[in-house]
Amino acid sequence: VQLQASGGGLVQAGGSLTLSCAASGNTLSYYYVGWFRQAPGKEREFVPAISWPGTKTGYRNSVKGRFTISRDNIENTIYLQMNSLKPEDTAVYYCAAARTLRGDYDTTGAYAYWGQGTLVTVSS
Repeated sequence: VQLQASGGGLVQAGGSLTLSCAASGNTLSYYYVGWFRQAPGKEREFVPAISWPGTKTGYRNSVKGRFTISRDNIENTIYLQMNSLKPEDTAVYYCAAARTLRGDYDTTGAYAYWGQGTLVTVSS
């Protein structure tokens, strides 16, 4: 499965963005999907994840109440709604997918497929 992340951009602190992760080559049916981010000089870190068909979600503590992950199983797309953005949310955001997780859902090693990333910049 090939993943394409989009929707990044420049936003002021307190603003909102919605990221999309579209799949091609295969549907995302039965796949777990997660979003990760990587700031300059830092390791890639987990943000949220969603199960199939969307009944379970998990979030990084620092984004709980601000970010919402969802999936449109007809459009074969995963969304990340980001509200109340902070400068520390600045990073390249990646979506990742796995038919079967190879570890804990909040770890990069659990996912077999990765998109190319989309840059989110939050100015103060």
